[in-house]
Amino acid sequence: MRFAGIVFGLTALVATSATAVENFPAQGVTVVSGKCSKLVVGKLDASKGCKAELASVTGPDGSVAFVFTSGGKMLGFEGNGRGIKSGSQKGTAQLPVDVISTGQGDKVSNKIEAKGTCIFANPYAGKPIAIECTAKSPQMSFNASFMSDGKTPRHK
Repeated sequence: MRFAGIVFGLTALVATSATAVENFPAQGVTVVSGKCSKLVVGKLDASKGCKAELASVTGPDGSVAFVFTSGGKMLGFEGNGRGIKSGSQKGTAQLPVDVISTGQGDKVSNKIEAKGTCIFANPYAGKPIAIECTAKSPQMSFNASFMSDGKTPRHK
């Protein structure tokens, strides 16, 4: 699946205590395989159709997005990669989210101002990791949870 139509940015490497979330998110598109256990937009629960892969999209402007898909639609949690900081649990990092992107396939049709976070770990460590995103806009809330399968992510 291509996410080339989504314009997002590059992030710096993030160190989290003794363990680093090294090279993730990386520039371009990185696809992580696993299981999406939750994808909720407002009162709509799209968890059942949530695809078994998640994309991390980064590019030259400094922003980062975690993109979930369900039924041909996409939901992206986007924030400034320079704002990534250590998470509360060892080996995790936290991306501040300020925009929710929605659309069909790889085409963004709407950007919504929202506030939230995505908490993640290094998917290259060879073990399953969780990626959890939450955000709220004045109109609704957005929630997504994904557990990787521990396999090396694909970089596109």
